[in-house]
Amino acid sequence: MTFAPDPLDPDDDRPPYEQVASSLGAAIRTRKLAPGEKLPSHKALTEMYGFARATVQRALRDLEDEGLVVSRKGSGVFVRNRTERPAGLRPYVEQAFSSQNVTIDFAGFSSETLHGALQEPLDKIRVGRLTPSSIAIRILVPDMSVPQAAPVRREDCTDDVRLRNRMRDIMIGYTRSIRDSVAELEHLGLVPETRVNVRVHGGTQFFKLYVINNEDVFFGYYPIKPNKVVAQGEAIEIYDLVGRDTVLFHHSVNDSDSSSGTQQVQQARMWFESVWETIARDFDLNGQ
Repeated sequence: MTFAPDPLDPDDDRPPYEQVASSLGAAIRTRKLAPGEKLPSHKALTEMYGFARATVQRALRDLEDEGLVVSRKGSGVFVRNRTERPAGLRPYVEQAFSSQNVTIDFAGFSSETLHGALQEPLDKIRVGRLTPSSIAIRILVPDMSVPQAAPVRREDCTDDVRLRNRMRDIMIGYTRSIRDSVAELEHLGLVPETRVNVRVHGGTQFFKLYVINNEDVFFGYYPIKPNKVVAQGEAIEIYDLVGRDTVLFHHSVNDSDSSSGTQQVQQARMWFESVWETIARDFDLNGQ
């Protein structure tokens, strides 16, 4: 089957290479270009998109940097076969919002990365470039009203309620912002149905997990590192869970129920649902 890209948005003000990279990336994520498949030649892509060869080359370099394609000297450019690879979260979140019904399940420490990844697709909904019918987001985070394995004081690894209150405030800030931004879309009549639910559990969250539209999973570990923070006006040396530079590994459902990617997605969904429905409890973002 000959690959035919979706038409580019004439109102897209991004540089041409970003538009081409976004179009090809979307085709890869939606399996229009299958794992292992060879991409059309540079000449064919320039004719398809109507941009210069240098634009196409730059787009392909970006896709290679993102881990979606691999260039083989003398053979061409191919979609990567492996789904278990370090990957960028943001393009997949944006692609998820092209679906009619968007679902995102997140388990992690504070939802800071999720908050950042949502900004661009939410902006595109506001200007009419994305038009989902529903958005449902579930956020699962640790209960900072009880002691945690981290963050703790560095000098003796003991619990400090000030550290937990600080993390609780950070979590509330990001999750409230997500809730309010998504709810605004419904209030403005841009998305007919929206829902953001937050639950907490008593365990320390040593990893972050995203389940996107029940088809793509991103998983990464929080390393524990020394850090220095200010809590209630005092600088405190701590051991902290650090997630900003966490490498995320991507697993995706494909045609085979027995494939590694499909099984990883199934197990991630099972784990999230099991915690959400048993030991997790609703958290009131308006309560203090």
